[in-house]
Amino acid sequence: MSACVPTRNDHSSRSSHPSRASGFKRPHSPPPPPHRGRFRVSGADLSASITVFLIAVPMSLGLAVAMDAPLAAGLVSAAIGGIVAGLLGGTPLQVSGPSAGLTVVTAELIQIYGWRTTCAITIGAGLLQILLGSLKAARSALAVSPAIVHGTLAGIGVAIALAQLHIVLGGAPQSTALDNALSLPSHLVRSAPASLSIGALTILLLVVWPRLPGRIGGSLGRIPAALAAVVIATAVATVATPGIARVDLPSWRAHALPELPQGPVAALATAVFTVMLVASLESLLAAVAVDKLAADRSTAASKDGATPPAPVKRSDLDRELRAQGVANAVSGLAGGLPVSGGAVRSSANVRAGAESRASTVLHGVWVLLAALLLVTALEWIPLAALAALVMVVGVQMVSFAHIRKVHRHREFLVYGATISGVILAGVLEGVAIGIVVAVAVALHRLARTRITVTEQDGRYLVAARGQLTFLAVPRLSRLLGRLPHGVDAVVELDGFFMDHAAYETIQDWYAAQTAMGGRIEFTGRSGGRIAEPASAAHSCCRPWTPWRNHHCHDRVQDAAPTTAVPASHIVSKATPPAAPENSPIRRHGAHRLLSGLSSFQRTTAPLVREELARLAAEGQRPSQLFLTCADSRLVTSMITASGPGDLFTVRNVGNLVPPPDTGGSTSNDDSVAAAIEYAVDVLEVESITICGHSGCGAMQALLGAAPETPKTPLWRWLRHGLPSLERMRSRHHSWARIAGRMPTDAVEQLCLTNVVQQLEHLRAHESVARRLASGTLQLHGMYFHVGEAQAYLLTEGASSGTGPDEVFARVAPGAVWGAEPGTEALQTAPGTTVGA
Repeated sequence: MSACVPTRNDHSSRSSHPSRASGFKRPHSPPPPPHRGRFRVSGADLSASITVFLIAVPMSLGLAVAMDAPLAAGLVSAAIGGIVAGLLGGTPLQVSGPSAGLTVVTAELIQIYGWRTTCAITIGAGLLQILLGSLKAARSALAVSPAIVHGTLAGIGVAIALAQLHIVLGGAPQSTALDNALSLPSHLVRSAPASLSIGALTILLLVVWPRLPGRIGGSLGRIPAALAAVVIATAVATVATPGIARVDLPSWRAHALPELPQGPVAALATAVFTVMLVASLESLLAAVAVDKLAADRSTAASKDGATPPAPVKRSDLDRELRAQGVANAVSGLAGGLPVSGGAVRSSANVRAGAESRASTVLHGVWVLLAALLLVTALEWIPLAALAALVMVVGVQMVSFAHIRKVHRHREFLVYGATISGVILAGVLEGVAIGIVVAVAVALHRLARTRITVTEQDGRYLVAARGQLTFLAVPRLSRLLGRLPHGVDAVVELDGFFMDHAAYETIQDWYAAQTAMGGRIEFTGRSGGRIAEPASAAHSCCRPWTPWRNHHCHDRVQDAAPTTAVPASHIVSKATPPAAPENSPIRRHGAHRLLSGLSSFQRTTAPLVREELARLAAEGQRPSQLFLTCADSRLVTSMITASGPGDLFTVRNVGNLVPPPDTGGSTSNDDSVAAAIEYAVDVLEVESITICGHSGCGAMQALLGAAPETPKTPLWRWLRHGLPSLERMRSRHHSWARIAGRMPTDAVEQLCLTNVVQQLEHLRAHESVARRLASGTLQLHGMYFHVGEAQAYLLTEGASSGTGPDEVFARVAPGAVWGAEPGTEALQTAPGTTVGA
């Protein structure tokens, strides 16, 4: 009898059911992705592009003012960043434009080399970005400590705010942040009232506009605060201060293009590297932030019951880096500012509901049209309003959330050193200072190990706090050498690393003490003992195999999660046998559960969080229903090599499927039928597998049941296995067997027969029968031998005279389902064929 039950083998029958690739939308599936090669613009993308455009225009002009660059260059770089980086980038929802992080660097380059040479430096930085992106170096850039990155951006933000404050006060900024800070008191004394008033009004609107109360405030809040602040400040300046300094956009005929750089080669190379470094870090960090914002948006929509937006592909950082390089090269050639991905513009794009890169590209088109058609309107904008806008952007770059985070992780010293270096010395120098401080802090932590020895009632406690490296060996050896010979001691290790020198020191001391009759016990901080047999000393627990982690937890006797010293570093030469039933290990089930959960959160959760977030947003779409026994030794994800979202699993005692005619409200058997109906009709699985296993306790209970067995809940459930027992004892059915041998005993015979019988029960369910008739569902029988770790699949064998044999064929490594005879890895007995 075949376990693969498709009643129609022709392709026409299967084509009647829409496939996963056909675009048919299932109840639990996301909308089909847009067709490749087509640039489609949805209503959400169009609306988001307008929102981002309204933010980008005043910000681009403001950054150009802050850099003392031609104002048209800000619009050029915004248009090129939107169109070029939008079309080529690896982060569809990221919006690129003039780089706020490069404001100080670009202003300094313009002052030293002039505008046209700065454009050439921008081209060189773009070409270097393309090279690094082609070398797959984007991920390496994220290896820089976040404290250094956020400290660099915060330092740049402080420098921007100090420089723009002088313009708000009606003056001109100095060349360095330190000079701006020192000259600020004198500018405060002789500030221009008109500029100060317009700047203060702009800042007030930027702060208050998103927080307007009531229904009117909610309606006005849809207008970007940057646009509202600049428009209102412009209107007030037109009426109240007509003589205030305004934007001056020169004719496009006078637009300056790059020239060959002139100056010391080393200085120019440093400039190119600095522009590349800051622009790349800013773009890559913004790309990572956009991924998080998009995932949070989908999760929030799912929780609110709304239709989640179409899933956005995770960022390809190397592609994004190459696209930023192309955009910078084109921007430099066209006489524009350096380009990078912007957190402000990108977050606005995501929050406005953008679904694809179309919003980013369209925003660039609108900026280009504005630069060509709205020159007269843009020249009404006061410079003080733009300076105030950029000053607020600079202040926002000093994120208090980042400060709290680096403080919590004890990285504030690195953060503060980087900010100070950027403000006092420059961007590249500040980054170098931050790296030096970060390395010094890491070395200090690595070398800082506290070792204490205490005695109580003749028993010594040696506590080692921190990492045990060769730097700690002299002190460790000295303290251990002071302990008496043959001592009774506990060594408490609290750290996550032990190098070879420290390991040998402890191991030699341990061997010497035990040889003299001493009793040494190694524990973690919470007291969990660290010991394992030598055969497992070189085993490695991997976070993707929780069953192995559990095995290791057993061996190390529930070592505390906070104790990160690998158990294989300390090997007991007299490891006790398995713990008896009344041992503390058996009694501390709650601690074992907590330990396992903590291990998952520490090791596995970071690896699967992104995939689970995607599944949470998209819904489940399993291809198989896997019905198996509740036996704890049967790990379905392990034996099927499946992961989250692959299997819809139903487990019960004995892998039983109650026939539909035995259901009803009084039998309490509807749970299995409900799961089958949900899997077949709602999830539309493509196959159902019933899996039995060796040594099944349910089958043993059926074989050993006496007629007077009390009708307990367990027995009322096991009665659904009685047809399997009758089938095995009947002469009208051939015995199920494993390819190449007969079952070893009656229990294995019943385990095999039970799989065949439960498949018959499964076919009787209406939803299953309907899908089988249409040829869109397959049934499989499976047997797993626990002791051999070997899987067997039910096939259709040759007749033995009383009906078709039920043969379970061995699945060998490298099996390919449906392979040609002779190449398939289902090993069967002579004359046996594998069911299709």
